[in-house]
Amino acid sequence: MDEMDRAILAVLESDGRISNSELATRVGLSPSPCLRRVRQLEERGVIRGYRAVVDPKAVGRGLRVFAGVRLMRHVRQDIAAFEKAVMELPEVRACHHITGSFDYLVHVEVADLDAYEDFHAIRLASLPGVATVNSFVIMKTLDNT
Repeated sequence: MDEMDRAILAVLESDGRISNSELATRVGLSPSPCLRRVRQLEERGVIRGYRAVVDPKAVGRGLRVFAGVRLMRHVRQDIAAFEKAVMELPEVRACHHITGSFDYLVHVEVADLDAYEDFHAIRLASLPGVATVNSFVIMKTLDNT
């Protein structure tokens, strides 16, 4: 990967819907070589996909929570069972296996606090191998999107 590939990626990260022609202009290439580079980045798995960034509030997921989850045991079978089950929950936006006080940090989006209370008690805490869940309600997010 060279500096031109990095320039292409920087533009695409901020505007994934940019036309190839505009992308080429912004990075200083002609359209054909630019498109060839983008396709190579896609084929190599550097660009894993394109998606819309949706406002959670606008689609009824106004409460966002990070849930720190500890497992009872750290054997491969329990880990695999938890990972499979947690990713089947539609409220889960992402699940990160982490180091530190928790085993997983789960990004959850639900309508409101009542919905999270139900999700936590009925679904998340009852997943295979879960010992404890600590919840962190997101009050504000600062990001570059």
